[in-house]
Amino acid sequence: MSIPQTGGGLIENHSQLAEYLAKGCKPKDQWRIGTEHEKFGYCQDSLLPLPYDGERSIRAVLEGLQRLYDWQPVNEDGKIIGLTKHGASVSLEPGGALELSGAPLETIHQTCDEVNTHLAEVKSVADGIGVKFIGLGAAPEWTHEQMPLMPKGRYKLMNDYMTKVGTMGTAMMRRTCTVQVNLDFSSEADMVQKMRVALALQPVATALFANSPFFEGQPNGHKSWRARIWRSLDADRTGMLPFVFEDGFGFERWAEWVLDVPMYFVYRDGEYVDALGMSFRDFLKGELPALPGEKPTLSDWADHLTTVFPEARVKQFIEMRGADGGPWRRLCALPAFWVGLMYDQTALDAAWDLCKGWTVEQREALRVGASVDGLAAQVDDINMHDVAREVVAISEAGLVARSRPGAGGLVPDETHFLSALKETLESGQTPADELLAHYHGDWGEDLTRIYAEYSY
Repeated sequence: MSIPQTGGGLIENHSQLAEYLAKGCKPKDQWRIGTEHEKFGYCQDSLLPLPYDGERSIRAVLEGLQRLYDWQPVNEDGKIIGLTKHGASVSLEPGGALELSGAPLETIHQTCDEVNTHLAEVKSVADGIGVKFIGLGAAPEWTHEQMPLMPKGRYKLMNDYMTKVGTMGTAMMRRTCTVQVNLDFSSEADMVQKMRVALALQPVATALFANSPFFEGQPNGHKSWRARIWRSLDADRTGMLPFVFEDGFGFERWAEWVLDVPMYFVYRDGEYVDALGMSFRDFLKGELPALPGEKPTLSDWADHLTTVFPEARVKQFIEMRGADGGPWRRLCALPAFWVGLMYDQTALDAAWDLCKGWTVEQREALRVGASVDGLAAQVDDINMHDVAREVVAISEAGLVARSRPGAGGLVPDETHFLSALKETLESGQTPADELLAHYHGDWGEDLTRIYAEYSY
């Protein structure tokens, strides 16, 4: 989850909303890669999720990272809730999952080094206090009550609102984890093409990375229960956004949509002011009930942009949001997958050619099918496994064309980061399929085996 945004003066006219987004445009040589990933922490002896306080806790992990690895603390109301260092941050998800929001980096080699360093640091701290972390899309056994809400004002407000809309908002907050990648655009037209490809092909990422077949101790009938939860969260701020594929889509149309998403909060003087369900349009007119007479700043707009949760979203970059959290080696595969598609024009054009004929109904059906059946999904004549093969091949060609060497030039490009996905395509088995095979096979339906065999 995002931290409060800073910078930016009073919004004096409506055009500033789209202009704020347009400021994200960068020349290609300035494009960067930001990788984010979440993982669940638990006590090694009890197999229960971590509380915020105590000897074995989220606070203890954060303080250990601060002490041993020179991370700088982020505090709220006197409690440590995150860390920052060298453009990266470590933050808490509502139910205590730990998230790395990586620094903007130039290559997958660099972002994978960052991931590896972070997980090694977390493991060294966790091992010393009897804590483990595991990468899954949804909590395998833990109930809502077993996962305490972290002490962040934003989460308290969101939790209250989530009980009034949809049916699975609080489950998303406490019991799901994702991995995502943030990528740049050069112009409004580039953003439009990338957003259309990102949304249309997000179900392919969901299928390839499906890794949440268990919930509350048993199989749930889905390969990605995380994706299932997101479908019943809050229709006002989630989904596949058909308007993105309509003529005239651009920064202004995105801003108009976000304006119509009900607010959560306004951040003032270190406190979250309750603006649940209120209108940013009213805020622009100085008529927000929570702050009567006050008008918003660009920081308020930036905060509001972080409260929309579609399968891909625009800020001053594009976030790809469709993948389950997963095993260590797959965390580098997601940025490789999307960078290959997005950062080479020939690959981007090929990806759009592949999906541009799909209808609104087919895109939504693919979203559902990826959640339920993973690579086995079938929508009309669209076979998910076949499409995934084509998309990964396009991504690989894009990475070859990028030609970004690593390991001091010994590795010619970034294509080897796709190896985990190519293995999945060859076997037809997603991580969820592998977990289910263990559960019904050598685990003898003992789900506690997942911790020892799949923790970091």
